[in-house]
Amino acid sequence: MADLATNVAHVRVRIAAAADRSGRRTEEVALVAVSKTVDAVRIREAVAVGLRVFGENRVQEARDKIPAVPGASWHLIGSLQRNKAKEAVRLFQMIESVDSEELADELSRRAVQQERVLDVLIQVNVAREPQKHGAAPEETSSLVRRAADLPGLRLRGLMTIAPLVADPDEARPVFRALRELRDRIEHETSISLAELSMGMSDDFEVAIEEGATMVRVGRAIFGDRTQT
Repeated sequence: MADLATNVAHVRVRIAAAADRSGRRTEEVALVAVSKTVDAVRIREAVAVGLRVFGENRVQEARDKIPAVPGASWHLIGSLQRNKAKEAVRLFQMIESVDSEELADELSRRAVQQERVLDVLIQVNVAREPQKHGAAPEETSSLVRRAADLPGLRLRGLMTIAPLVADPDEARPVFRALRELRDRIEHETSISLAELSMGMSDDFEVAIEEGATMVRVGRAIFGDRTQT
């Protein structure tokens, strides 16, 4: 647990420094600990050293972990198939990866059935990488309007995954583009999109400098993954 506590403290220092460089308060940036492939014992240790929000990539992996980790909040940050929407609504407090009107409609239907309100983010494929999920930037405004009108959903903002690059600063244009897209859609629609989830272990400081309100950090907290 000592190494985990040290890693978390180091990440928090880096978040604070990046926020300071961009004239923001540290409290404006939420840390989502990416717990893909991390077992429940290790996640409970992370809760013990102060982490509260965890991000999982797959519904089936999260299914067994979530009941075993009291005191945590859970985000689905990986792609979601519509046939898993019912279980995702039951398990997660936020779905960060809504990338189509069809998925938004299904999540809405399932949330209403379960008598709950689900926080969601719209995932945007800013870099237009063919292997990644996400709405195209030009489709995002329409998807935002749709999601904002659906019962059972609370639209909170946008999410993106930047390309893997050798220099974190090379990801800056992607993060800046998401912020500018958010600002433009807010101006056009008057829909609040307060949250920007962007940045991971290799580039979260640059993301914060460009306006991230959530960063998704896994390896810098839990170490290298031992499985895929």
